[in-house]
Amino acid sequence: MSRSFADARRWMAEGTALLTEAIDGLGEAGFDQPSLLPGWSRRQLVAHLAANADAIGNLVHWAATGVVTPMYASPEERAAGIAKGLTMSACALDSWLHTSAERLAEAMDRLTEEQWQRPVLTAQGRTVPATETPWMRAREVCVHAVDLAIGTDRGGVTFAHLSGDFNAALCEDIRALRQSRAGGPDAPSELPQQVAGAPLPEVTAWLAGRPHSIPAAPELGPWL
Repeated sequence: MSRSFADARRWMAEGTALLTEAIDGLGEAGFDQPSLLPGWSRRQLVAHLAANADAIGNLVHWAATGVVTPMYASPEERAAGIAKGLTMSACALDSWLHTSAERLAEAMDRLTEEQWQRPVLTAQGRTVPATETPWMRAREVCVHAVDLAIGTDRGGVTFAHLSGDFNAALCEDIRALRQSRAGGPDAPSELPQQVAGAPLPEVTAWLAGRPHSIPAAPELGPWL
């Protein structure tokens, strides 16, 4: 599928809503539980997401002003944002996530058509137009909402809760990235038969290296 700028803005808003609803009322013990990311607690993951909103906000500022403003001044700054979450109360962490997401959305709303076309540099060193930033954020909030590993009885999110068109776009994005690497199982030119016949949310989970229910699916390495 071909994702549009409007799609990415919509997915960003939908994912942010799912994410913030999932963590509301989580409490100290809930934040300290492990996420699906090895070695990361929910507290660290939420701190990463709040800091990521601020970092993408730097790119939006770059697009708005023309002043070079990297996502992170250094790898150490990115790590510090994650570590900051370990020192914050559940209430403060919840507030940081909400306010950083709101600031980012409001900053994006203020960009003109010309500013959206300005080139910015991602943390991976790719030069992209600012129009790519909503997709960057949509991936973060949607996938990491799943990574919180909160039970669906408590409003938790699975890939099945994400828009079907988002799942399709994410699958396309991940396959392109895996295929850009050296060959092997991480670069499937075609989906294995048992994967191709599975529901789209399960295929997305498999490609993203997350838990899935597809029997005998080949194991993939990390996505990013």
